[in-house]
Amino acid sequence: MKLLLPTSVFLLMVSIGMSLRLGEFVLNWKKLMQNGAWLRLIVATFLVPPAVAMLMLRFTPLDFGEAAGLFLLGVVPGAPLTSRVAAKRGFDMHLAASYQVWGATLVPVMIPLVVYSVAKLYDRNIWIPPRLLFAQIAEKQFAPLLIGVALMYFAAGLSKKIQPAITVVGNVLLLVMIVAVLWKMRGALAAITPWVLVGAIALAVASIGAVLLLVPAEAETQKTLALCNANRHIGLALLLAGDFARARNAVPAIACYALVGPLAMLVYARIARRRAAVAASA
Repeated sequence: MKLLLPTSVFLLMVSIGMSLRLGEFVLNWKKLMQNGAWLRLIVATFLVPPAVAMLMLRFTPLDFGEAAGLFLLGVVPGAPLTSRVAAKRGFDMHLAASYQVWGATLVPVMIPLVVYSVAKLYDRNIWIPPRLLFAQIAEKQFAPLLIGVALMYFAAGLSKKIQPAITVVGNVLLLVMIVAVLWKMRGALAAITPWVLVGAIALAVASIGAVLLLVPAEAETQKTLALCNANRHIGLALLLAGDFARARNAVPAIACYALVGPLAMLVYARIARRRAAVAASA
């Protein structure tokens, strides 16, 4: 079980790296850094989602632990397989990969600052070492992605032959892992209350809506970034909840989003495709 998740993520991230075209990846990276887009993306990615969790604590019956779980989800964007999710839903995988790298680069800076500042509002002192976050991101995202890119660059023929097998094995392991995790978290899932479900839905909608409202861009760019922003980093949120926040009842909220998040992304992807089809036929 301990090796299942890192193995599946590693294989799928290597496969994504093999699929990337470096020129397009770099071009999208530059777009994210131009004309103040990075500042609006910071607000939409790192500030709006946790603010929604704080509002839920203020105006709903959620207890502190439940709101803390949603808050931690709000500050941890860019799950390792963000690019894969975007490609699977028909969005721009290269833009998704650029956004994922951009977000992962900022994670060791933004998460400690946001968590520390908000904790002070509740008379708590929580400092998350940036080196811990960088190690997580480097191990689970940067390293396998770069390995995939390097394999395609230095051994293109071999890479094209083995990529389908790597993708299949990674997907099978990921499916087994998801079933195992849901079974292991069945106690947390059973503890989900209606307001936790409302909070998870609100967080997903806010993550999508923040990009659509705050980041003016081409329609395809907006759609891809909005979808990616809803793909919060469940694993990192669980790590922070256990090692730093120590908030009771945080895990059920995180487990709830593990179910709600993918459904919200699926619904949004269908709505976006339907609107695109209507616009194309007009």
